[in-house]
Amino acid sequence: MAKSTFWKDFKAFISRGNILDMAVGVVIGGAFGKIITGLVNYILNPIVGFWVKTGSLDDLKTVLKPAVTEIAEDGTEKIIMAESAIMWGSWLQTIIDFLITAACIFLILRIITKARAKVEAKRLAEEARKEAEAKQAAEEAAAAEAARQKAFNDSIMQQEVLLAEIRDILAAKKK
Repeated sequence: MAKSTFWKDFKAFISRGNILDMAVGVVIGGAFGKIITGLVNYILNPIVGFWVKTGSLDDLKTVLKPAVTEIAEDGTEKIIMAESAIMWGSWLQTIIDFLITAACIFLILRIITKARAKVEAKRLAEEARKEAEAKQAAEEAAAAEAARQKAFNDSIMQQEVLLAEIRDILAAKKK
């Protein structure tokens, strides 16, 4: 029966470093989400509320059943039953939150993708340049080797001619 490697695998996963990157991403993402929520709540919501009669996007709602209240003997108002309402404004605010967050993430990823593509293009161009240089060096080495071989062959041919001349001279002297 195979021994469970859950804890061993979990330890390897934790210590790999990717988990740390992910944790940093979650923390930064949470902070980024708060920034976007603040932008929507404190800047965009009041601007939209300027044109809405309620004064705030968050206050836009359709009341299905109004709240039931009573005034206590001390003059304070006590809610007996809370109102039932469709919170259109809060929903729209959440949609705006999402759209701004998605747009920012899209822009960041687009910038990262373009930067990676540039780096990859530079790397490929450098590899192609190195390959071309290596090919040129190999061609030059092959040409030099061919020239050396030709010189060697010419030298052998000259030696053969000289040997033939020496043979002819020696043969002529013997006669």
